[in-house]
Amino acid sequence: MPIFDETTLRQLEQLTLTADQVRAGRMKGDRRSSKRGTSIEFADYRNYVQGDDLRRLDWNVYARLERPFIKLLEEEEDLSVHLLVDVSKSMDWPEADQPEHKLTYAMRLAAGLGHIALTAGDQLSVTLLRSDEDRRWGPFRGAISSLPLFQFLEAGEDAAGITDLNISLNSFALRSRRPGLLLLLSDLMSPNGYQDGLAALQNRGFEVSLLHLLSPDEIEPGLIGDVKLIDAETAAEAEVTLDAATLDAYRQRVSEWQSEINHFCGSRGIDYVPVVTSSPWEQLVLRTMREMGMVK
Repeated sequence: MPIFDETTLRQLEQLTLTADQVRAGRMKGDRRSSKRGTSIEFADYRNYVQGDDLRRLDWNVYARLERPFIKLLEEEEDLSVHLLVDVSKSMDWPEADQPEHKLTYAMRLAAGLGHIALTAGDQLSVTLLRSDEDRRWGPFRGAISSLPLFQFLEAGEDAAGITDLNISLNSFALRSRRPGLLLLLSDLMSPNGYQDGLAALQNRGFEVSLLHLLSPDEIEPGLIGDVKLIDAETAAEAEVTLDAATLDAYRQRVSEWQSEINHFCGSRGIDYVPVVTSSPWEQLVLRTMREMGMVK
């Protein structure tokens, strides 16, 4: 589970998640909006980021800790961040002890993104999308909540059942009281698709980003010859012969599938990030997502 070294933690704490529109709430600084809070009641601290008003620094805290912190006041704006992690059985691939394991990768990625949000003072909630009943954490804010977040994600590292993303995402949209920035971590192996669910989130006012996780052998299978394939979620079986032509057709279909997803997301203004779990999650956040403007 995600145990970050000191260097990675410090790098994450320099970042903030970005959104095209500010979601009005409570307790935030002015780094995303020109709106200013009017209340003088103290609420919390967050790390100083370049561009903050130096008059808002707590110099007493700086003198003690030698690190700059900004005071947050009630009635200021913040960003509500929602992390949704697909924990269906198809995410339990390959073997759990393999570094490319999709669910472990998703949990580590969620921990990293969650730590960024909490450190920046955003309001964070995390939902594990399950076939039986979703598991929820939050909303919380502040870096002090990072350790409980890590513990929640570690306890949730078990994949089971079938997650119908359309149903799960529609249900989440209906019950959510406060829309905001939403990041979905999933392999999108949902029997009835995902399009209606993403549309429901947007109709509710969420800004959606999709992190599409696939393992290397789902992109480039290493199988050859006569094999029996068993669906991890439904246990349906299929006997196939894998030769060069079949594998070429498979690779073509995967490429077309990702292109279809990219086209759908692009047409709706959704950030689509295809992820192969052999690439380090830190690189995804610190490089890819920064280049896309999803974090800064």
